[in-house]
Amino acid sequence: MLKSIMCGAVRKEHVGQAVTLAGWVNSRRDHGGLIFIDLRDRDGIVQVVFNKQDNPAAFEAAARCRPEYVLQIKGTVRARAPEAVKAMLPTGEVEIRAASVSVLNESKPPAVPTTDDQPPSDESLRLKYRYLDLRRPHMQRNLLLRHEVVLFLRNYLSARGFMEIETPLLIKTTPEGARDYIVPSRVYPGMFYALPQSPQQLKQLLMVAGMERYFQIARCLRDEDSRSDRQPEFTQLDIELSFVEREDIMRLIEEMFTEMIETVTDKRIMTKPWPRFTYQEAIERYGDDKFDLRFGMELQNVTEAVKGAGFKVFDEAKQVKAIVVPGCAGYTRKQLDELTEFVKAFGAKGLAWLAVSGQDASSGQRRGVEGQASSASENEIRSSFSRFYTPEQLRAIAQKLGTQSGDLAL
Repeated sequence: MLKSIMCGAVRKEHVGQAVTLAGWVNSRRDHGGLIFIDLRDRDGIVQVVFNKQDNPAAFEAAARCRPEYVLQIKGTVRARAPEAVKAMLPTGEVEIRAASVSVLNESKPPAVPTTDDQPPSDESLRLKYRYLDLRRPHMQRNLLLRHEVVLFLRNYLSARGFMEIETPLLIKTTPEGARDYIVPSRVYPGMFYALPQSPQQLKQLLMVAGMERYFQIARCLRDEDSRSDRQPEFTQLDIELSFVEREDIMRLIEEMFTEMIETVTDKRIMTKPWPRFTYQEAIERYGDDKFDLRFGMELQNVTEAVKGAGFKVFDEAKQVKAIVVPGCAGYTRKQLDELTEFVKAFGAKGLAWLAVSGQDASSGQRRGVEGQASSASENEIRSSFSRFYTPEQLRAIAQKLGTQSGDLAL
């Protein structure tokens, strides 16, 4: 091996040990009689010190080095002075006193940034020089996370009796939702294989064959235009089980994802078990079956509260729903018109609004008696449909929505 330890693995307990490092020059700083090189490998960065008085040959060699040179460095681990400790770096308590340096490969100035402290280049340029872009710690962390996720899935499912089975890539075309990529056959002229969009039929065949519990980290290929959440080639986790009911599937997936998130990241699932919603409840409360609980502004049904006042738009509607936007009653007419134009882009013909006064527009904070939020009954109410309703009816609508002073209902 050309290295005895990874750059990012050097710690205080290694002080006094002789080590051999190999990696890329992340940065070089020349302080006259001292040269500092931050040496980088996949595991992290460590500082190497070259002293002209201690080792002139190594110092001269370091002086010729430039960013992205590949070096092998031999030296001794020593503790940094207290004032020089970099707490944000895992290796920030130590540095390497260089004894010798070998240039394994020189480098031209890289065409794209290779460090995270520089703004990334245009995406097309990053893809052209992908081997350089992948040197960035951010990109390497992405690859490491993917590795850890796949490793976790394999271990988790294997421990629960699942068998990982690889299915063929060259198969007969099957009717699915997208076009297949086709591969001409040399052995059978005029005939073609299809690349799988998903191993759907193959995994069902495995269940018929008695495998009972199967999984695969499957490559899927679809001859279709790229979309925001789909590209022609992607990877998915495929699972198939026999002799199970719906609850078994839901429990397996929920427990697997919860444990995976809490194992490979520092995040924690706030609600366990996960809340469950019927499709109807999701549509009623959020208007979508792919809603985000963090959004918070749920749809509220105010049909009965608004009907019968002579406002044709509400009277003829099957349902009238609203969302309450906290702290936005101070929106100007221009802002409200912009919201109206925004919803028209999604097919709406307009947007009715109701604002409960009491909003301090300059501070963006709600205000009420002694600084507490006050209810709609204590504040003036403005509305785009106020001419059809009495003040009492408007307050009833606002109270039905649970608005506080400073809130805007849309």
